[in-house]
Amino acid sequence: MRFAAIADIHGNYLALEAVRADIRSHGIEDIVNLGDMASGALDARRTMDRLIALDAVHVLGNHDRYLIDRPPEKMGSWDRPAHAELDESHLDWLRAIPATRVFEGRVFLCHATPASDEVYWLERVHPDGTVAMADLESIDAAAEGITQRLILCAHSHVARAVRLRDGRLIVNPGSVGCPGYRDTHPHPHVVEAGSPDARYAILESSGDDWVVTFRHVPYDHAAMAALAHRKGKPELASALATGWVR
Repeated sequence: MRFAAIADIHGNYLALEAVRADIRSHGIEDIVNLGDMASGALDARRTMDRLIALDAVHVLGNHDRYLIDRPPEKMGSWDRPAHAELDESHLDWLRAIPATRVFEGRVFLCHATPASDEVYWLERVHPDGTVAMADLESIDAAAEGITQRLILCAHSHVARAVRLRDGRLIVNPGSVGCPGYRDTHPHPHVVEAGSPDARYAILESSGDDWVVTFRHVPYDHAAMAALAHRKGKPELASALATGWVR
């Protein structure tokens, strides 16, 4: 069994196209998408059209949920402009996507954690804004009851793999389309990938275990940075151009 995991596209259709091409170049047909597809100051409509046409298995991210569970006036600065670009058909497609699911009976999929789409699973944010690896005990506790040997999550945009004490593997493939951002929950903090590449992961079964390959794919990030600038998002433009939030 061999497949690709993508996540956190955030309206970056050029990064998505580059990742799809890289996946095809490896002869991989199966793709799972871990959510946060459209929200962001880029191109929600074009991104959603490409995802709807993509033969993939999807789960809903927190920003996807924000597009369908509240009126536009209650949406945040990343969701409101995305919502304005989308048709009801796009929103109906999102409404049919579950928050969690099991892929091929062997892989558990969620956006953030099994219980919440808004909480980092593999990282912790300290009161001073430091983002660090979470402790194994809390990571392990959030996986209670999941029987699959491979667990996929996203949300933090940080590509990472963690081996649990019983041998299960949790993998975050990183972000396809957003290599840096600033957030206020649970404490003000910044996440930075350090390069503008589009990120995803290839997962391949090896007996009872899994081989993970993290891919960093160059693409025309300058074009997307320019788009973010035109839409009045200089910090996002910095992240797209460099991988750093400035």
